[in-house]
Amino acid sequence: MQRLCATLFRAIPALTLVLAAGAASADPIYWTDWIGADTDPGPGFIGHGNITTPTATVNVTYTNAAGIGFYQSSGGIDYWTPRTPGTNSPYTSAQVDNPPTGTDIIALRYAGDQTLTFSQSIVNPVFAFVSLNGNGYAFLNQDFEILSFGAGLGAAAPGNHSCGYWGCGTVSKQVVDLGGGNIEYRLIGTGEPHGAIRFTGTFDSLTWRSMTSEYWNGFTVGVQNTANEANPPTGVPLPATWLLMVAGGAGLLASRRGRKTSL
Repeated sequence: MQRLCATLFRAIPALTLVLAAGAASADPIYWTDWIGADTDPGPGFIGHGNITTPTATVNVTYTNAAGIGFYQSSGGIDYWTPRTPGTNSPYTSAQVDNPPTGTDIIALRYAGDQTLTFSQSIVNPVFAFVSLNGNGYAFLNQDFEILSFGAGLGAAAPGNHSCGYWGCGTVSKQVVDLGGGNIEYRLIGTGEPHGAIRFTGTFDSLTWRSMTSEYWNGFTVGVQNTANEANPPTGVPLPATWLLMVAGGAGLLASRRGRKTSL
């Protein structure tokens, strides 16, 4: 027993480093798997999808009263290329390990409001976009950070990524005070920008407007965690916490054992 405790005690520093390194790296993004077809009986569009994380399935509903350009939920052209090498993708960054999965995409055409609704709360959603040229997205009272876009490998960060399917471009953020306590955060594209932005916080829905009509620009959404995964109920330690507790307990036991045998 003494030998086992001593071995565990010596392993604590290495275990701590491994866990710290894991916490510092970006988790994979779980992207929406868009399914089925348009369920809006009128001129608008309603699409459905699922985000499957390690412990949950989140149902995603997208609504757009004006309609869309097209909906690709099974097969079709992969507009999320280039995918390799992964670090050069216009959709990856220090916060995002992997570009959108498969070929799923919702292509927009008309100016107007649209909404994503989630069946359970999610945290820090990542919004990936394709070909945001001649258009912009305006988010009311919801700030975001630009994670990456494809302006070419020699461009300044965060645009220092390969160009996207339709070519190179840049994006910028404009902050417009509308008065009355309302602020609009606008994602503006020039050229043929492809990239990703991230919102910080907990969300049950996300609403924005396409600022102009243009055929076409596309998007999808993904998350690293649901709210329950990111903030588990009190008293339910995360796996990493369990390992640290075991290692710490072993170290304490070894220390006490050493003191006892030295008396």
